[in-house]
Amino acid sequence: METIAERLQSKVEELTRAERQLSDVILRNYPASGLGTITSLAEAAEVSTPTVARLVQKLGFAGFPDFQRGLREELSEKISSPLTKRQRWVDDAPEEHLLNRFTKAVIENVGQSMSKLDPDVFEAACALLSDPKRRVFIVGGRITRTLADYFFLHFQVIREDVVHITSNSNAWPHYALDFKGGDVVVIFDVRRYENSTLKLAELARERAAEIILFTDQWMSPISQLATVSFSNQIAAPSAWDSNITTMLISEIVIAEVQERNWETTR
Repeated sequence: METIAERLQSKVEELTRAERQLSDVILRNYPASGLGTITSLAEAAEVSTPTVARLVQKLGFAGFPDFQRGLREELSEKISSPLTKRQRWVDDAPEEHLLNRFTKAVIENVGQSMSKLDPDVFEAACALLSDPKRRVFIVGGRITRTLADYFFLHFQVIREDVVHITSNSNAWPHYALDFKGGDVVVIFDVRRYENSTLKLAELARERAAEIILFTDQWMSPISQLATVSFSNQIAAPSAWDSNITTMLISEIVIAEVQERNWETTR
């Protein structure tokens, strides 16, 4: 299901200047930014309340209350625990076998993610990662650290100056002290987002590093700091989210950077 953030991003060319200004404010602290009153949102974006009403209608909502209902549903999805997720799937489970349901969900995730992946965003990420003058730091969270490990293993083979940031967040300040302007910090962060990872991203931006983010359709708060974000569909009929789409995109990035650096890699 398309998120409100994805709708805003897909319609950016259709929006007026005031509506784009409003869209930026909504995305800045998404989805909490849209959960206040229509007046408070209009004031925060320095636009009129009719502008807010017009934008939510352009997004396909009957009105502002309907828009907020959608935001609250997304917020509930963001913070849902594995136990809550499993119970929902059990209650709604169709009769077909889990093998088919899970495979279908993953195929749909891949299709939706690839259809929304902007080739320019992909090229920008690969250009940063291919630049031998830039050091690359790679980090993941409690679950996504396995993806970060995999990404690091390949990049260590492809090019020089690649640093794997340990999963122990207590040691992260030591890595942050090494960040320099132009360095690239690759971060894997999916729901439920970790405050320690956000703090690391903030430190990276303070030191003028470029951030490449692998996240989900609800968008990690780090997306507001990232130079490039890959937003991947991850929902699956399980207590756990699926990492297949994120793995797919990361492997395509690995393949492209390998080709760009083939003489060094070989």
